[in-house]
Amino acid sequence: MLLLVIGLLIFLGVHLVPTQPDVRNNLRVRFGTGPYQIGFTVVSLVGFALIVYGYGKVQFLPAKNPQLWVPPQWSRHLLWALMLPASILLAAAYVPSRIRTAVGHPMLIAIMIWSAGHLLANGRAAALLLFGTFLAWAVFDYASVKKRNAKGPLGSKQGTITGDLAAIAIGIAFWIFMLYWGHAKLIGVALLG
Repeated sequence: MLLLVIGLLIFLGVHLVPTQPDVRNNLRVRFGTGPYQIGFTVVSLVGFALIVYGYGKVQFLPAKNPQLWVPPQWSRHLLWALMLPASILLAAAYVPSRIRTAVGHPMLIAIMIWSAGHLLANGRAAALLLFGTFLAWAVFDYASVKKRNAKGPLGSKQGTITGDLAAIAIGIAFWIFMLYWGHAKLIGVALLG
């Protein structure tokens, strides 16, 4: 559980830097934009790797990861359904689309849906820690980007119907991939069968 906690602190800690424009700007001035972005990416990847490794290590250890509640069977099916719009929104964060324009910050909405859905369908302590922390961070960051009027990775680039179709196609393909194969191979939990 310790590696999961350390990973969350590193990953989400570095992702709190952009919510503090003065801190972010001082780091960019001090180190330069390129080195700042490289450092941000490297620290994020280290945190993410620790999250994945730590969660994977503790996921199936009941002594270190107690069952806090038993989720109802329907919550699993609801999660599968919620992950489809979350996948489309995740794709829309990186594709100039009208979906992105309408939602504003689709990645943060996708993370909120992903984490809330996983909280419903998982009753273990590590799941509460992982998904609860991501949900709290996404809500905080969403409020922050609204307050700062941050534009996200694509800036003010206008979306098109082609972008909508691309975001939907990429989102559906990712959802199918995770449902039938990816979740089992990457996360260690088969969703079907």
